[in-house]
Amino acid sequence: MSQTPLHLAVVVGSVREGRFGPTVVNWFAEQVTQYGRFTTDVVDLAELPLPVVLPRFGDDPAPEVAAVAKRLSERLAAADAFVVVTPEYNHSLPASLKNALDWSDAEWQAKPVALVAYGGRSGGIRAAEHTRQILSALEAVTIREVLTFQFPREVFGDDGSPKDPESYAATAKEILRQLEWWAGVLREGREQRPYVA
Repeated sequence: MSQTPLHLAVVVGSVREGRFGPTVVNWFAEQVTQYGRFTTDVVDLAELPLPVVLPRFGDDPAPEVAAVAKRLSERLAAADAFVVVTPEYNHSLPASLKNALDWSDAEWQAKPVALVAYGGRSGGIRAAEHTRQILSALEAVTIREVLTFQFPREVFGDDGSPKDPESYAATAKEILRQLEWWAGVLREGREQRPYVA
């Protein structure tokens, strides 16, 4: 089994102006640091803008688009596991996240994904479950546990942490424990027998 530390990509799914996503992501990244068993890369889709018009099958995108797609692909491919942080827009995931998933494919295959969602009354669970369906099509493995935040601007204080940190931190730790197990097992499996879609 590889002795290289497990590498976790935390994907910021929202690109909306004034978005709350970075607050959630920064808090979760701190939980990852405290957990201590992953190296981490925060992949902010706002910094990797891709058009919603995909090239025709078999065609290459324009050079400037190809450069962005390559940067995203390399960062996703380097990950052994993912945490996708998504808001809920209109009972689903934001277009920015769906678009990024459509621009990628093999980078997600046979790798585990945890979902963190936030939104109104639902806490973003509908966005998480819709994202889970897409990740299944990409042949990723999603863990069952989901961390959700109802009305996150009320949940988080001015310091960027939840006002009731213990329960959220406990859920984050459990998610990371499961993610670590799946990441290690699936990485070992890919090393011993490359995954074929």
